[in-house]
Amino acid sequence: MVPLREMLATRASEFVLRALGDLSGAVCVGSLVFAVFFASETCGRLTARARDHVRRAGLAALLWGCAELSWAFSSGLLTGDVLSGTSGGGESAETVAAMITAVLALVLAIACRGVRGWRTTSLLTGVALFGLLPTAVARRSGDSPGHDVGTNAIVLHVTSAAVWLGVLLALGLHLWRTEERARLLLTRYRWLAAGCWTLLAVSGTADLLVAAREYGAGGAGHVAVVLGKIGCLVAVAVLGVLVRRRVTLLAPGDAGARRRAVTRLLGAELTLLVAGFTLSELMVASALPPNGSESTASEAVLGYDLAAPPTLWNLLLGWRFDLLFGTCAVVCVAVYLLGVRRLRRRGDAWPAGRTAAWLSGWGCVLFVTSSGVGVYAGGVFSLHMFAHMVLNMLAPVLLVLGGPVTLALRALPASGRGQAAGVREWLLAWLHSPLTGFLAGPGVATALFVSSFYALYFTDLFELGMFEYWGHQLMKAHFLLVGWLYYWTVIGVDPAPRPLPHVARLGVVLAVMPFHAFFGIITMSLSNPLAEDFYRALELPWPRDLLEDQFLGGGIAWAMGEVPLVLVLLALLTQWYRYDTRSARRADRDGDEDLAAYNAMLAELARSRGG
Repeated sequence: MVPLREMLATRASEFVLRALGDLSGAVCVGSLVFAVFFASETCGRLTARARDHVRRAGLAALLWGCAELSWAFSSGLLTGDVLSGTSGGGESAETVAAMITAVLALVLAIACRGVRGWRTTSLLTGVALFGLLPTAVARRSGDSPGHDVGTNAIVLHVTSAAVWLGVLLALGLHLWRTEERARLLLTRYRWLAAGCWTLLAVSGTADLLVAAREYGAGGAGHVAVVLGKIGCLVAVAVLGVLVRRRVTLLAPGDAGARRRAVTRLLGAELTLLVAGFTLSELMVASALPPNGSESTASEAVLGYDLAAPPTLWNLLLGWRFDLLFGTCAVVCVAVYLLGVRRLRRRGDAWPAGRTAAWLSGWGCVLFVTSSGVGVYAGGVFSLHMFAHMVLNMLAPVLLVLGGPVTLALRALPASGRGQAAGVREWLLAWLHSPLTGFLAGPGVATALFVSSFYALYFTDLFELGMFEYWGHQLMKAHFLLVGWLYYWTVIGVDPAPRPLPHVARLGVVLAVMPFHAFFGIITMSLSNPLAEDFYRALELPWPRDLLEDQFLGGGIAWAMGEVPLVLVLLALLTQWYRYDTRSARRADRDGDEDLAAYNAMLAELARSRGG
């Protein structure tokens, strides 16, 4: 029997270590974001001020890694409980996640000491953002109802909160030392804070509404903590409006008054953010897991119940909004339409077909991730295969035909000489980066596109990923990104880093077509069900034959592997025809100009001889 005082001391130390790790992680992420998107003036070498923020991020990463290691040791890793498998599954998952975060943080601490380039620093920023996720997802996922929504919500919640808090700290430190580029920095911060606030509000509201059974298990104290966090979020929004008004109303020449006003308002905002951060830690600590008897097997594995069979009515109307892919679809469509609107207001045209392709592509993503198809894809192999084929074979075709990069480069303003780099310059820097050139190269993109299905479904990775909700989300993201890279090289409207002649593109498409057909045939011919333990663990109450459903899934893979590629061939041949037509017109125009110049030369010679 563990004494109460010792148990309380252990809980308090774990809480402090967890809070210290989360806070230092936010400082690391925010410092890197500030160095890349606020303090850097160009997309080349970092300025001296930007390097200062990177070094500060390295120190924060060192503290972050040490805090996560200490928490892992205090939770049982040091005694070998996790390695021996004697600890609880949830505790083991959290400890392993803490170790992964610690390793990433220590790598960041080392890398930040020598980084000098903008692109490398932005890549480290992505690593830092990813480092926030393992511990957050491990704490929120599990076998409770609604953990699918909770996992998606915590990804948006943690990343937006960490970026917001970390950037605010870096901005306050910058304004305390100097007023250089204060108005530009505050403008960028206002946009970033608005986006982070929106993501926090959306993810928090969705989690409270959909996963109410889990949140309600903590009692009145837990509800009070949740309400306190909502109050902090509302107060921060009000302060954001005050920051904009006060900075705008101050006289341009009154630098001292502006610094004092901004410092006071940002200080108050920082206080509220830290309070909200602390309440988040308390909210996680005060939430109690629901009674296991209240959950069905499918709820424990998937996060929701699949009591009814997948009828046409359920597939079309049984929606469960995917916070990650659904939010991404909504944001991408909204930003694209804003770009088209800006072009038209300027008097420039944008093809309606590209807009339709972009909207259709994200509509496909939304349908197969948030509709009844996405819901039942977690428990029915054939629907799972249908969803993944749409994400890999159909949606990317439509998205690359939308030409988002071309639209962005035409709609975004270019930074003038002597001005800090903006979104357009950041986009161009990554488009011309060696990493983009490598991943979007024809060989790499084609190899990833062909091998992904074989490497996933014919190994243990498929079953491992299906047992974890975040693993299934990674599958979706992987197939969508790999499909985008491949189709960008063969039919993309946006110029590829290594463009191929049209005849070579045709050869790549024809070479790829048999591989998806072979995958479908192999899947239909298997005598044992794929991920059988996973599908048996769902204990669905309606009858189903796993091998028959797998045969149907293989047929879907076969059919959907051929039809989209036929559409790709049609698009490629159309682009080839238009390219040849433009080339012929250009050659005729150049030939007419050359002929006119030759005739003018002969006429001039005739006049000179006649004179």
